[in-house]
Amino acid sequence: MDMSSLRGEKGATGAAARQRVQQMGRTSQVKNKSPALVQITAEQLLREAQEFKEESVVPPDQEITDPAELKEYQGRKRQEFENGIRRNRMNMALWMRYAAWEAKMEDFARSRSVFERALDVDYRNQSLWLRYADMEMRNRQVNHARNIWDRAVNLMPRVEQFWYKYAYMESDHKHSALNMQHTRGAVGGK
Repeated sequence: MDMSSLRGEKGATGAAARQRVQQMGRTSQVKNKSPALVQITAEQLLREAQEFKEESVVPPDQEITDPAELKEYQGRKRQEFENGIRRNRMNMALWMRYAAWEAKMEDFARSRSVFERALDVDYRNQSLWLRYADMEMRNRQVNHARNIWDRAVNLMPRVEQFWYKYAYMESDHKHSALNMQHTRGAVGGK
């Protein structure tokens, strides 16, 4: 609302109109323009703010005791992730947190599904491929990891890190298979 519209009001004098505008906060005038006796620096303001800062409220750890409660928690958490993804589909960090959470819940099929959906959105994201393969290797799903590395090096053959990790996984798997073979031979006496 400006002064010209206030002047048109019935019975509004100039002083009354100015007073209404000032009450609305449109124009504020500094009454005392002289410097304060004690000057406060920005550093002092920040220090005081830090001193009086309240501790953030941390919700208590939730203990889930029955399967129905676990299902309800998982459904609620999945809904939160899906809503976040709907809001910003290109947020790869959210996709990776979602897939990692599913793996933590030991639902590897869902975790794979989340990773695959994320790859449909952005297959050129290197960290996505790395986390996907790492999740499979951590859970001893060598064939799944091998398939992921095959796809990654075929889609992006110039990414050296994929080749190094793929080769490392194969050599590590080869050594562990040989060790198991030697252990069986020594124990079984064959």
